[in-house]
Amino acid sequence: MNPALPALPASTAPALRGALRLTDWGVIRAQGEDARKFLHGQLTQDVEHLQPGTARLAGYCSAKGRLLATFVIWSGSADEVLLACSADLLPTVLKRLSMFVMRAKCKLSDASAELPLWGLVGPLAGVDLPTAAWQSSAPGQGVWLRLPDALASDGAVSARYLGAGVEPPALPALDAASWAALEVQSGVARVVAATAEQFVPQMVNLELVGGVNFQKGCYPGQEIVARSQYRGTLKRRAYAVTAATDLLPGQEIFHSADAEQPAGMVVLAGRAADGTPVALVELKVAALDSGTLHAGAAGGPLLTLGTLPYAIPAEAA
Repeated sequence: MNPALPALPASTAPALRGALRLTDWGVIRAQGEDARKFLHGQLTQDVEHLQPGTARLAGYCSAKGRLLATFVIWSGSADEVLLACSADLLPTVLKRLSMFVMRAKCKLSDASAELPLWGLVGPLAGVDLPTAAWQSSAPGQGVWLRLPDALASDGAVSARYLGAGVEPPALPALDAASWAALEVQSGVARVVAATAEQFVPQMVNLELVGGVNFQKGCYPGQEIVARSQYRGTLKRRAYAVTAATDLLPGQEIFHSADAEQPAGMVVLAGRAADGTPVALVELKVAALDSGTLHAGAAGGPLLTLGTLPYAIPAEAA
């Protein structure tokens, strides 16, 4: 199950509002009487007990426990599960998943054209939308999903929604960099092509935001993911940062004391409402003890640690 995320602090800053067609997202449809069982054996999340009216976060790992993709998943019509992920890795992931269907009664297809995705950020007075994170509207011609809220550095909280196959309400246009910044500020990692196979789920806090179910059965990489969880202190985690220049997913992060070996990698990046570049970066926990962090090289643009809407466990802080 997805844990309930803590309530975010209130802010006097004006809340961001807008809508954006998410062209960098796509949708995979899994359909058939074995669709849930098949996906349950492939993903880090419990799919067999996915209920109507709910959505979940899930990872898809290689045999080495590295994330090939992350998904937002929800129930569609009967015997149907829908999975939203980064469009730039969808064809590769769809092909890989299809290799393992074998005799299962499950058909996988690219439903991106049929179910265009929209990102909304509110408040959205007068619009009937889910009220809590990981809730969804009733399945129909389209669906609205409530994503975890974003927490800006000034304390402003932004409610985020993902719409699939629906027409958005009349809202100001939201630019892609602002939506990406909200993803960063939610602390929920989304794997893109540039970061595929770079992270074990815990390295990007996936289990802290409900993306890993440790009670379900086996899936590719499960032994490594479980060992990373229970063997002791985790040495790498994801943190929010601000920067003086725009960053890109897959860009390496360096510590001031080590010009040779990168200390981490950019997971997601965007620009906050005030124009400040922000990013979610995976880092060696030890890199936070002293010195400074820089983008691209040890003498590159300085990074400043920001705030996530949840706590990193003390043993990894």
